[in-house]
Amino acid sequence: MRGYTYQVESGVAVARSRGMEIPMSPKKTYEVLNAIRGLPVDRAETFLEEVVALQRAVPFRRYNQETAHKKGIGPGRYPRKVARNVLQLLRNARENAEYEGLDTDRLFVKVAASARGRIRKATMPRAHGRGTAWNEQTTNVELVLAERTGAP
Repeated sequence: MRGYTYQVESGVAVARSRGMEIPMSPKKTYEVLNAIRGLPVDRAETFLEEVVALQRAVPFRRYNQETAHKKGIGPGRYPRKVARNVLQLLRNARENAEYEGLDTDRLFVKVAASARGRIRKATMPRAHGRGTAWNEQTTNVELVLAERTGAP
């Protein structure tokens, strides 16, 4: 994932932020980004803060095999690490929007994309001089905020 995947049309003002090789699960990131895509920034921030506080579960639509159901949403989990990192990126994008002169009250999450990053290779020592692969997955995340047109 070099650069941004979203190409900005001329004349459209957007604010972007990107996180590269963040040590978190790509599958959980996919589900969190699906949950906030299209939401106003204030609601997306509130949602992520509630996930971090274990007050609201993220619905798992795709990667939900053997996932317990949560009240009102079906299969879901509380991916706190992912929610914390995405919340930080969302706040960075909002600060970028302020810098660009966009109306922060009318912002919404236009693009929320993720891709698998590099795998950090490591080994864990085991008995009798052996070792086991202990690899850590990373994720590349991209957020694009835009202003809603029409009535707020």
